[in-house]
Amino acid sequence: MNNNDILRRIRYALDLNDKQMTEAFAHGGTSTEASQVRAWMGKEEDEHAQTCTDDTLGDFLDGLIIAKRGPRKAGGPPPVRDPVLTNNAVLKKLRIALTYHEDAMLRTIHAGGLAISRGELTALFRKPNHKHYRECGDQLLRNFLQGLTQTLRVAPKA
Repeated sequence: MNNNDILRRIRYALDLNDKQMTEAFAHGGTSTEASQVRAWMGKEEDEHAQTCTDDTLGDFLDGLIIAKRGPRKAGGPPPVRDPVLTNNAVLKKLRIALTYHEDAMLRTIHAGGLAISRGELTALFRKPNHKHYRECGDQLLRNFLQGLTQTLRVAPKA
């Protein structure tokens, strides 16, 4: 999955408007305007679409954590971000922002059409050099984001 697609899916799942998106970017350290956010939301074939970099998506996810949970406690070291944003890091940042525990993560992934075990889930959040580490593939991240949409944007029953 590319960063623009991840950004679009998160925005839709969490039902964020332009103002909330720019605020999340600002919390993460990227100053942007609504027009720039809309350019990142565009599909690749749109003429005004722009590519969202790993740094930009990382700033958005960090800002989303701050917007949802508040700023870090004073005295703690700032988080160190890898230059390459992996699917594992995206999943971990979303888990932190939404304060999801294992059960909520498993339910969300299952709602997206994929069933994984607790062991498989915990392997996604281990350090890359751990012997039980597992890379998060595009399909798993896509299923999580789809499940997030299914659980957070439930259509009202008629």
